[in-house]
Amino acid sequence: MIGRKIKLARMNPVLVARQIGDFLVKEIVDEGKTGGVIGLSGGVDSTTAAALAKKAFGGYNLGNPKVSLELVGYLLPSKLNDKADEEDGRKVAEGLGIRYELINIEPLVEAKARVQPRVMASKFHRGNQISELRAGVLHGQAALENKIVIGTGNRDEDFGVGYYTLFGDGAVRVSPLGMLSKRLVREMAVYLRFPDLAYRVSSPGLEPGQTAFKDLGYKYETVVELFANGLEQGFGPEELIKHPQLLEEAERNILEYNETFKCAKFGSAEELLRNIWKRNNSAKGKARVVSPPMAKISLEYD
Repeated sequence: MIGRKIKLARMNPVLVARQIGDFLVKEIVDEGKTGGVIGLSGGVDSTTAAALAKKAFGGYNLGNPKVSLELVGYLLPSKLNDKADEEDGRKVAEGLGIRYELINIEPLVEAKARVQPRVMASKFHRGNQISELRAGVLHGQAALENKIVIGTGNRDEDFGVGYYTLFGDGAVRVSPLGMLSKRLVREMAVYLRFPDLAYRVSSPGLEPGQTAFKDLGYKYETVVELFANGLEQGFGPEELIKHPQLLEEAERNILEYNETFKCAKFGSAEELLRNIWKRNNSAKGKARVVSPPMAKISLEYD
């Protein structure tokens, strides 16, 4: 099996955008909702999910003059967030022509710190708590307007390594990007005319200077996608950990990490790949608790 190449997926963005859009409309209409709400960070995932929803709602509304679905964007900064991210989120909302609102969640963060000071003193737990506060705001606004919360997580992030907060950004009603790897999300963003945001550095925005690469020690677009695809294509975990294709990508990630951050997160390529396998098991456990429906999309492998 090790001699066999791990194949990467490719997509027809026109077809996949339509499949995701049809999925979103059906989920919303079947529940008798008036549309969806989405958190806008200015990043590629939230931008792509919002653009797909807006495109789908617009098409549906043209054919249903008596019924109209609406997408509402929410910018939810705390003092940890870069002002530039807020401005990017605002530009996305205005570019899509959707109603949006800015709600500063810092008062909620400060209240949480007074109630649970020990939890909020921990950098890791503080970040998760902030994510949960944002989810609470989104669900409250969605309930107020009879809408659903649209998720922004991609396949690598949510279902590959579980890099999300279970009852925070993972607490969503639908996951439109759940079957798209980060690489394909970036391709979809270019198709949807957001090339300037397509290759933006991934960050949860829960700590100053935080990036996914710095936290994890590897990139979604290389080793995580290859590992997940390998599992789908019948490779066992131990085969993948020793697969030349993955070992080469892991070594490349280690070298870039060491050069970028002037320190080492993993001592070897095998150690890095075992970490992905460990996180993948954790991701499966998290998905059993909160498992939003995902659009069935058409992908080809070569």
